Amino acid sequence: MFEHLLVPLDGSRLAEAALPAAATLAKTLDARVTLIHVIEQRAPQEVHGERHLSDPIEASAYLGEVAARAFSPGVHVEQHVHTAEVRDVARSIVEHAGELQPDLIVMCTHGRGGLRTWLLGSIAQQIITLGVTPVLLIQPDGVAATPSFACRRLLVPLDGNPDHEQGLAVASALAWACAADLHLLMVVPTLGTLSGEDGAAARLLPTATSAWLDMSEESAGAHLRQRAIDMQALGLRAETELCRGDPAGSIVRTARRVQADLIVMGTHGKSGVDAFWSGSVAAQVCSRSRVPMLLVPVRE
Repeated sequence: MFEHLLVPLDGSRLAEAALPAAATLAKTLDARVTLIHVIEQRAPQEVHGERHLSDPIEASAYLGEVAARAFSPGVHVEQHVHTAEVRDVARSIVEHAGELQPDLIVMCTHGRGGLRTWLLGSIAQQIITLGVTPVLLIQPDGVAATPSFACRRLLVPLDGNPDHEQGLAVASALAWACAADLHLLMVVPTLGTLSGEDGAAARLLPTATSAWLDMSEESAGAHLRQRAIDMQALGLRAETELCRGDPAGSIVRTARRVQADLIVMGTHGKSGVDAFWSGSVAAQVCSRSRVPMLLVPVRE
């Protein structure tokens, strides 16, 4: 399971929204934590309406204060300030992840470019593209909000691809450690929600495509039942759900309805109709849901 958590912080209260999740997981999993701050070249005077940390000594003091304030005494917390100014903070954090070798990065989804731009074009997407380290994304509710974190019910979308079920392996290990329930979800598209090449085929051959989707639904149901049996054999509580529609929208609605504490998804940089696990689906879910997301890089 996760033994080393890396938490990037920029000094803002928004970034600190990641701290409750990191503290909870560090205590539950007996994991060590590294807090990191990267000095940005030509940094703005303010970040998210607060004074930006641009002095290494000040940044080091800040990380020490956060370590004492946010984590239990028994948690081993280290601090690292990258003192050499860099233009690309995201890339620097990616490089540090390679050096420090965390097995989970916990961060807040925020940034000057807006949530979607930040998620797709910066730290999270770069880390996922490298395919090395799972990323736990926390979404704050507001400037001063530090959301609580629980790990009692995990929503795990599946698509039947064995490579993508690396996310299920991580979810099951986390569920075991946290005594959490698993909600396994498979979404089969409808004719109206297909896009790209499959969408074009649906318009040309609606009857054949409809029959293909019906067979996909039958196969998905059997796959879900088997995965639930697998999880129950491990001593985990697992329930299943199969629905038709848009994958991202269905995931968001299901997470809200079942009151999921965490959405666990495998993801990679591929795109296309059959890439249910593509970054675009993860990005859509992240932009439409307030539920924390654990993105697990798919290694094929």
